[in-house]
Amino acid sequence: MLIRANDSALVIIDMQERLVPAMQAPARTISNTRKLVAGANAMDVPILMTEQYPQGLGHTVPDLADAKGAITLPKVHFSCMEDADFARTFRQLDRKQAVLAGMEAHICVTQTAASLMEEGIEVFVVSDATASRTLESEQACIARLSACGAGIVTTEMVIFEWLGRAGTDAFKSMLPLIK
Repeated sequence: MLIRANDSALVIIDMQERLVPAMQAPARTISNTRKLVAGANAMDVPILMTEQYPQGLGHTVPDLADAKGAITLPKVHFSCMEDADFARTFRQLDRKQAVLAGMEAHICVTQTAASLMEEGIEVFVVSDATASRTLESEQACIARLSACGAGIVTTEMVIFEWLGRAGTDAFKSMLPLIK
């Protein structure tokens, strides 16, 4: 199944000031998430961002905090869907696909993906925009979610599937980011 811009929402989970420095390859994760945000904006894909216990873990990193059009929601549950505000906001978007990026892969990303799949949402985990403190935890997330039916994708896969074709204004706006 393809990721369709009209059917999907981008969910950026807990890319916060005190979490990011402890992650594997944080620069890669943030850079790829910024590309996803640009792609979402170019294709009118709604963006939800979460902050796990922001009083203790800080807010979204400055590189992502100003994401155009993003709705940022605080939470304390590991699964975003267990948080009433997030669940209500996601459901109001009326999207059947969720593209997930974030931290920590083996905790909040995994639990959010599982909860979304329980509700019948098609889930795509962006492996190069998702991180944990250890490589083993990242790999366990990807293996488990793949076995459960989530699509494991890369940033470029998402962007090109959202675009669907070359020659459009959106494609031209994305070229500098994907070259």
